[in-house]
Amino acid sequence: MEPELSKNALKVLERRYLKKDGSGNVSESPSEMFRRVAKTVARVDLGYGFPADAVGRIEDAFYEAMVRLEFLPNSPTLMNAGRPLGQLSACFVLPIEDSMESIFDTLKHAAVIHKSGGGTGFSFSRLREANSPVKATGGVASGPVSFLKVYDGATQAVKQGGTRRGANMGILRVDHPDILEFITCKEQDRQISNFNLSVAVTDAFLKALESNEDYDLVSPHTGKAVRRLNSKMVFDLIVQSAHRNGEPGVIFIDRVNQCNPTPKLGAFEATNPCGEQPLLPYESCNLGSINLLKMLRKEEGRYQIDWDRLRRTVHLAVHFLDNVIDANHHPIPEIERRTKLTRKIGLGVMGWASMLCRMGVPYDDPLAVDLAGKLMSFIRAEARLKSVALAKAKGVFPAFADSIYADQGDPLRLRNATLTTIAPTGTISIIGGPCSSGIEPIFAISYYRNVMDQTKLIEIDPVFEAVARERGFYSEELMRRIADDGSIRGVPEVPEDVKRVFVTAHDIAWERHIRMQAEFQKYTDNAVSKTINFPPEATEEAVRRAYRLAHESGCKGITVYRDGSRREQVLNVVKNDPAAIVGNAAEKLEYPGVLKKEDEILGESAASDAIAVLPQESGNDPLQPRPRPRVMAGSTSKIMTGCGNLYVTINNDERQKPFELFAQMGKAGGCAASQLEAIARLVSLALRSGLDPKIIMEQLRGIRCPAPSWEHGERIFSCADAISRILEKRSARRTLKAETPEPALVEVGAGAVHSPSVPKGKKNMIGVCPDCGNPLHHEEGCLKCHGCGFSKC
Repeated sequence: MEPELSKNALKVLERRYLKKDGSGNVSESPSEMFRRVAKTVARVDLGYGFPADAVGRIEDAFYEAMVRLEFLPNSPTLMNAGRPLGQLSACFVLPIEDSMESIFDTLKHAAVIHKSGGGTGFSFSRLREANSPVKATGGVASGPVSFLKVYDGATQAVKQGGTRRGANMGILRVDHPDILEFITCKEQDRQISNFNLSVAVTDAFLKALESNEDYDLVSPHTGKAVRRLNSKMVFDLIVQSAHRNGEPGVIFIDRVNQCNPTPKLGAFEATNPCGEQPLLPYESCNLGSINLLKMLRKEEGRYQIDWDRLRRTVHLAVHFLDNVIDANHHPIPEIERRTKLTRKIGLGVMGWASMLCRMGVPYDDPLAVDLAGKLMSFIRAEARLKSVALAKAKGVFPAFADSIYADQGDPLRLRNATLTTIAPTGTISIIGGPCSSGIEPIFAISYYRNVMDQTKLIEIDPVFEAVARERGFYSEELMRRIADDGSIRGVPEVPEDVKRVFVTAHDIAWERHIRMQAEFQKYTDNAVSKTINFPPEATEEAVRRAYRLAHESGCKGITVYRDGSRREQVLNVVKNDPAAIVGNAAEKLEYPGVLKKEDEILGESAASDAIAVLPQESGNDPLQPRPRPRVMAGSTSKIMTGCGNLYVTINNDERQKPFELFAQMGKAGGCAASQLEAIARLVSLALRSGLDPKIIMEQLRGIRCPAPSWEHGERIFSCADAISRILEKRSARRTLKAETPEPALVEVGAGAVHSPSVPKGKKNMIGVCPDCGNPLHHEEGCLKCHGCGFSKC
């Protein structure tokens, strides 16, 4: 049996999953990959005394479920099962104790995990606060945020499986003395780029918030309160930061621990990178997802859930994921011991929105929420039945006697301490469909995808295309118009009932997003990964209300993303003004005395950046930079370089002459970003000092790098060369009215980015893919490219 895979799925598999020979050429087919995985996972049962012929049938069943795309495990299992690395888990949590030995032992373990393809979560809450005394050395502690930056730097240096950066979650309790610094430590997007951040909010904090009371900040080293903060001020700062760039998220840590199946083994302090998997220290978890689009059958002209097929798939998936625990080559012995003690698995779903569309149910209809509860309660009930059956054959999880199930009788004598998780399904939803990710709404009806020769192909949501053909309104011209506009709202050819069903993420009110997450959470042992989308014009008050609704409705955490917020932050022309950074935060919150010094909140490097552009006294001496106004106007240009899309913002002075320049590469981080920042600073310094832009152009023009590119018939030799061309074309446009065509430059206006390959109405964009240059979208707490399958959590 061969899988029916889309062209995009094949490309993703070839790039990231299929075995390659010594020359880097693909050496296995997708069906061979699925067979490799099925064989590795099934043969675990031989160790439990299963007959060989029974194990052969189990292998075939695993293979058929994957090859039919009904169920897929997490990416490390597909990549590594049956191969020398053999690390099959996606999620890990590592402890950080308050000692230098623990901090760097854990950092070493994290590097090993990242190299093997796993993601890590950490709580920094046990580290003593900054400037507290360290008796052993007679010095003072540097605090959790400083070590968070150390971990981020180490992650940047280690590629997962040689192909991508690791992903991390950093968590700090809301009652830690350094909580203000933690909340604001990612105000500049380029800082701590390999971490998602979340605040562990306690019930005590929420109770204080109800009355607008102060609460204690407790030193983790002494266990004593060191000072008090106003709860509303802290909550407002969280809201303001999340409104600005989507971080930090919030985890309701006491609610998470109310659902801890083994409280005698310890309390949850951290989660995996996307927040859906709380784990005890050194635990790992194996995830997998059922493709709901494959769980439908047609009755009397309408699609309905095939409950029998779903039941069979759930039972098979639980068996598969439990076997993965034993098939796994755990990266650290303690991880193997802790993982096998509780045998946690996380079975979830993908294609939820695709299923709803096929059934004719709008995502934001109350009927969809009711159906979510019915579906997920069924999955958890059937998962428990299978886990009980496995326990009878193989034994309960070793920590069962210390679990919450111990005194609940035979119905809950489980093989696994947890069974269900709603996780991100970035690339496996491309392989398995394409279908919608996890429980997210569909991200677009029709969109353009770039291919290697710079031509564009139209990608159409497969369910929408099927409905369009069935209803007789499909045409290539219509799909092209939809891709250009990014919406079907104003398209007269699309029937109104179809428009109502095919809602995308930004067609849906944030309240409906939260209601959907909460309904799935009711029947999910672990947690739910979902992004709560907001339009660009959403207010901080809306974010504040979303956090409160998430807690009231039973969610274990919440991640918000306001469309365009991170892009806007990158191009913020006042971000280097310390008065703007610090004063703005305090003024908005109406607590002007809270943020005392820029170096306390932003760290020494950010403070030094700010000092570098403080106004100088002389405005006429060409050797002295002119003072910088607080607000400036300009525009941004895009040019394709050999390293990726380069965005260059040039702000003009009152005479409309170039005054300063900012450069941002779509592929953030690393040497390229630092070199670009250096070039931009020096160019800005020269412009503000009165140097003729032509001299700058002459110096930068023609500088070569190892990866030149072609754009519109012209050779772009390097990023420096690209900057010189942008300066040149800007000058030509001002003086000669642009007599020559501008290669690959796309004017996007001040504070916004727009690519011609992206529909005008496209939402949820956060940048460009470092692999293929297509738009990156924010979904399920991850950055995801629908063009090539790249994802970063």
